[in-house]
Amino acid sequence: MSRPEPVDSDHRTGPLVVVTGVSGSGKTTIGKSLARRLGVMYAEGDVFHPPQNVEKMRVGTPLSDADRRPWLDAISAWLAERSAQGGVITCSALKRQYRDRLASVSPRVFFVHLHGPAQLIADRMAARSGHFMPVSLLQSQLDTLEPLSPEEHGVQVSIDGPPAETTTLALAALRAQ
Repeated sequence: MSRPEPVDSDHRTGPLVVVTGVSGSGKTTIGKSLARRLGVMYAEGDVFHPPQNVEKMRVGTPLSDADRRPWLDAISAWLAERSAQGGVITCSALKRQYRDRLASVSPRVFFVHLHGPAQLIADRMAARSGHFMPVSLLQSQLDTLEPLSPEEHGVQVSIDGPPAETTTLALAALRAQ
């Protein structure tokens, strides 16, 4: 295992990273890789969904803002609990209002937004097994997506290359902040 790479200037705390993007963009793969390289805890944001949300998505029903509220609250609580030691968590956070909710936990919350061609993402979704999110919901996610604005604390990273490259780009952005 590689040695953790410090990011914060005082080296006493790890970063608080939210890996965002539509389903199939590689949030889990990149999130785990970032956490491992940073030496902080990782959490899969999907496990914070209430069972009724998972069932809605499984049958192809997009979630409403009201459906997402308890999920975003749970992810915010996880971030708050790790404010001292840092951590990496995944969360689609497709809208600015969702990211603002997560960022309200700490000014240290940093978003790594994964983006790439819709066809690449659809192909990845079709190839995976055991995930509740059907390819049929990809377009609704793309329609909902509000890209990171320049005022938000984060970076947009391409998923066109291999995961190691995407992780390296995200780490470089964290170091540059």
